[in-house]
Amino acid sequence: MAAVKEENGTALHPGAEDRSEEYSAYSLARQKLEHLLNKSMRIRMTDGRTLVGLFLCTDRDCNVILGSAQEFLKSTDSFSQGEPRVLGLAMIPGHHVVSIEVETDSLQSSPCF
Repeated sequence: MAAVKEENGTALHPGAEDRSEEYSAYSLARQKLEHLLNKSMRIRMTDGRTLVGLFLCTDRDCNVILGSAQEFLKSTDSFSQGEPRVLGLAMIPGHHVVSIEVETDSLQSSPCF
């Protein structure tokens, strides 16, 4: 959206071009997030736990909702992760998220852009 200009060349809506660029960046980020819906994600948390589940949604505070989630505790043995604990629906507070990985096999089942 371009700024409307008067005959003398001054803009009637200053900053309109900036808002257009912000909107397109927002739109692209939203599309990327929508592309990840229902994909399997591995989320590492500050306390050492790892949650694996389907990405259902997020919010402005970076809280993440996983469906069919399983919890893996931090293992003292580097070779085994132990048995997972089934959580089902889980909310991970954004300030506890250390890293998020998308499982590669869930990405291969849908086209990338």
